[in-house]
Amino acid sequence: MSQTQCYEWFKHFKQGRMSVGEDPNPGQPSTSTHDDHVERVHAVIHGNCHLIVLEVADKVGINIGSCHEILTENLQMCHISAKFVPHLLTDDQKENRIEISQELLAIAYGMKTCLRTS
Repeated sequence: MSQTQCYEWFKHFKQGRMSVGEDPNPGQPSTSTHDDHVERVHAVIHGNCHLIVLEVADKVGINIGSCHEILTENLQMCHISAKFVPHLLTDDQKENRIEISQELLAIAYGMKTCLRTS
């Protein structure tokens, strides 16, 4: 520690400071994860789920870190192949999956040679 720094600390303790810990850093709280931004990110990502975080952040007008936090923490989305997708399927997606599976089964049962192994 330099001599100047020692004098500075001495001055602080002489003025009544009781600890060497950091003072609270006054500043503006983060506003990027407010409900308005969460709703806008949700709308953008559901409009086109193939956007990357940078594109979503640009469309909403927030920084990438805040956008990533909203996607993972607030919207519970996970990262798959550089794209964000909902962690759980929606009801429409579940119904679509069932319909497609039933159609494929019907096609498979209709084709007698499809399921024959030999």
